[in-house]
Amino acid sequence: MNETRTVALSAEPSLLARRVAAVLAGALAVALGAHLAVPLPGTPVPATFQVPAVLIVGGLLGPRLGTASMALYLVAGAMGLPVFAPGGVPGLVRLIGPTGGYLLAFPVAAALVGSIGRIPVDPARLAAAVVAGLVVIHAGGVAQLMVVTGEWRTAVTLGSLPFLLGDTLKLLIAGLVLWRFSPMTRARL
Repeated sequence: MNETRTVALSAEPSLLARRVAAVLAGALAVALGAHLAVPLPGTPVPATFQVPAVLIVGGLLGPRLGTASMALYLVAGAMGLPVFAPGGVPGLVRLIGPTGGYLLAFPVAAALVGSIGRIPVDPARLAAAVVAGLVVIHAGGVAQLMVVTGEWRTAVTLGSLPFLLGDTLKLLIAGLVLWRFSPMTRARL
């Protein structure tokens, strides 16, 4: 009986292996979300599914692993791997361009969602977590666009207003996924 239990336990991946796999999977999820992109007229920023992916990764993995996953995503993109949204320059230069502020805000947003939306999952806390994560992403994007355009109104007009309606739906998607899977996932990591 004891040998059977030992064999069963050793067949399960170690905690470190699960965490590494989760960080990699989170970065991959955001990369896939980046490629579900729709260019919007009048703005250099495409609509993508990165936002809900970042919020979900942060909520499922927690602040440390969510941040690590987004840092890995940024490093992969900075190295020139095709993880950023199509169009635009590849590599490190993307981080200083019009969409760089959004990208650089991803680790902060993931950490915030992971911190606020911690277990036990409460609907109000979960809603606050995903909204806070979205605000951080928009703030980063608008700040970078302000540097690029030189004017805050233009930055808000190009980088935030066109996305508010779609981001409301993305918040709902992220919230529902986290409500369903966060307790189960966090218990394993």
